[in-house]
Amino acid sequence: MDRRTVFGGWLLPVLLVLPQLLLTGFFFYWPAGEAVWSSMTSQDAFGEGVRFVGWDNFAELLADPLYLESAVRTVVFCGAVSILAMGLALALAVFADREVRGRHAYRTLLIWPYAVAPAMSAVLLLFVLDPRVGLLGRWLNRMGLDWDYHLNGNQALLMVVMASAWKQVSYNFIFFLAGLQSIPRAVTEAARMDGAKGWHRFRTITVPLLAPTTFFLLVVNLVYAAFDTFGTINALTHGGPGKDTETLVLKVFRDGVVNQDIGSSSAQSVILMLGVIALTAVQFRFLGRRTET
Repeated sequence: MDRRTVFGGWLLPVLLVLPQLLLTGFFFYWPAGEAVWSSMTSQDAFGEGVRFVGWDNFAELLADPLYLESAVRTVVFCGAVSILAMGLALALAVFADREVRGRHAYRTLLIWPYAVAPAMSAVLLLFVLDPRVGLLGRWLNRMGLDWDYHLNGNQALLMVVMASAWKQVSYNFIFFLAGLQSIPRAVTEAARMDGAKGWHRFRTITVPLLAPTTFFLLVVNLVYAAFDTFGTINALTHGGPGKDTETLVLKVFRDGVVNQDIGSSSAQSVILMLGVIALTAVQFRFLGRRTET
């Protein structure tokens, strides 16, 4: 049975699609085009003259060791945030999916952190792990551990990873819980009757059936870690100590807004945008096939 909607003319479909096209063009294609043009120009120190330089900004970036270090740091950061946020969310979803008393209240409480702004999640973590005012931070120092993320780059990176992952756990939890609830109970009951227990049943039955959800969340979490963690990192460490927590999106802001190097900042944003698009395309093309088999 064909359920396609057939319109009698072209005017109504165009009017229905036009608002979305205008929003996409105004908020995505226009800024992207401006960024591409700015990435091929150079301004003087006072912003009074613009000179076309072609690919010079990109060549300078790819030859800059500080930029390459920031790119490697961003890859590590995105991977750590995605693994931690998805792992915790899956564990919480498995427990919330069980028949326990008060499970609806647990689910509601686990969703709440998603409403917290990124900068606020950083402030909340400061009250826990700050070496001067944080409860856990002061306790660690009293126990003899030299905890001070203001001076230790590894501790600072751990802080921003934890804060960013905590913010995203709720989003992942919603999808994992929906994925678990969509698995037919007859499948898990049949596996239980065949002798599959605990971890073995989860690994051989639940995980493969959650593959489409996991794949979708992997893409979303990587994009989130690459772009939406700016507020968290800026509020926690400002990219410090030194540049130990400076990711690509923070470097774009610092070079463009603080240092007023519009050409280099635009080139960085174009590279970051192309990298995320390429990563998403590769995942949908190759990993997406595995979820359908």
